[in-house]
Amino acid sequence: MAGLIIFVLVFSGVMLLVLGLAGSGRSGGISARLERYTAGKTEMTAAASSAQGGASLGNILAQSVALARLNRVVEQRDFGASLARDIARADLKLKPGEFMALWGLSILGVPFCFLALGVIFVPLSTPIALLIGAAIGFFLPRMWLSRRRASRLNAFNKQLPDTITLIANALRAGSSFLQAIEMVVRESVPPVTIEFGRVVREVNLGLAFDVALENMVRRVRSDDLELMATAIGIQHQVGGNLAEILDSIAFTIRERVRIKGEIKTLTAQGRMSGYVVAGLPIGVTALLMVIAPTFMDPMFKQPPEFLGLPAGLVVLMVGFTLMFLGFILIRRITSIEV
Repeated sequence: MAGLIIFVLVFSGVMLLVLGLAGSGRSGGISARLERYTAGKTEMTAAASSAQGGASLGNILAQSVALARLNRVVEQRDFGASLARDIARADLKLKPGEFMALWGLSILGVPFCFLALGVIFVPLSTPIALLIGAAIGFFLPRMWLSRRRASRLNAFNKQLPDTITLIANALRAGSSFLQAIEMVVRESVPPVTIEFGRVVREVNLGLAFDVALENMVRRVRSDDLELMATAIGIQHQVGGNLAEILDSIAFTIRERVRIKGEIKTLTAQGRMSGYVVAGLPIGVTALLMVIAPTFMDPMFKQPPEFLGLPAGLVVLMVGFTLMFLGFILIRRITSIEV
């Protein structure tokens, strides 16, 4: 019962902090207001509704002094700037310090959950299980961020050919390039509308169009978008029919997407083999720890020993290292650049 109470308290605290950070408001300075303007109407609406909602628990947590200091410290470091770019590419409404706080909570929260569930499943309360839980908590936020960033980039790349075709048709109809971009913002769906909308707002604030386009390329980090931006920059310098150039780029991108889909289909078996190689031993070990908790005990007894460690532990470490290397090699083999 005590373990269950601890689990409920920890889970509730983590969820309250996550909801508070996700719905936290921003400061009212000039730079913050400009940032909200360039971020889009959705974020401004969310900020306004948050301000009208009063001082909720989430806002109190988000505006705490400790979190503000942590955010300032993180932003002054090189990894803080890199983390901020990753968060922007994933379209998360979080600051680097807030993400670091959630990261720390994840590292502590997963072992606490294991400890609470250990009341029912005793193997989850062992030191090795808690260590594995801490490792899971360490990698979980970064994996979530990477998956969200990759998913957003994939959605952007899929929408880009149709977006380029729409721009080319608007140019043929006599619209300027900026008017064509505004049409994309009106007619398309996120994430394309979000990124091109930022370009329009940056231009309206006085930034040169080429610079605004370069900022979008730096935010999105898409090879297809970089190809489009390069072609537009060259056309502005040497001239030419931009609509025909964009049509050629759209055709090239569509062919790349088609070839990538075929490669993904042909390498599906190899990628699944990598997941099986990495996950099957771990799953069997976890199942054995639940079915027969004492089955793995001889692996951690001394003697025998090797380099001062139980020989069984050394064997497990070597085995997991080889599994990891095998997984990486399979991923490298099945990852084909187009």
